[in-house]
Amino acid sequence: MTVAGQMLETYPQDLGGIDRDKLRACIEACVECAQACTACADACLGEEMVAELRTCIRTNLDCADVCDAAGRVLSRHTGYDATLTRAVLEACAAACRACGDECASHAQMHEHCRICAESCRACEQACLELLSSLG
Repeated sequence: MTVAGQMLETYPQDLGGIDRDKLRACIEACVECAQACTACADACLGEEMVAELRTCIRTNLDCADVCDAAGRVLSRHTGYDATLTRAVLEACAAACRACGDECASHAQMHEHCRICAESCRACEQACLELLSSLG
C-alpha cells in the first residue's frame, strides 16, 4: 500500500463520503505529475533549442505548482470544504490539460515531453474522476 493510501486508512474521522480509492489515486497522480512537470521543465532548459521551449517550460512550472497545491489540499480532511475541493480539482485538471497539450506538441522530438504529457493526461483523468464522484 502506498503512503497516501496508508495515511487515508489511518485518518481518525469520516472522509465525508469521498471515494477513498479515487482520492488516493488523485493524490498520487498529482504528486507524480508535479514531479514529471518539474523534471520536464528542467530537461527543456537543458535542450539546445531552449528558446523554442519557453512556453513548454512555463506551462510545466505552472502545472507542477497547481498539482502540488492540489495534492496538498486533497491530503487534508479536517474541516473539509467541498466547494474548495471542486475548485482545486477543476484548476488541476485545466492545468494538466494545458500542459499535456503543450508537451504533446514536442513529444516526437523530446522523450521527456512525451512522458510528461502522459503524466498530465493521467492526472487530469484522476482529477475528473474524483470530481465526478463528489456529486
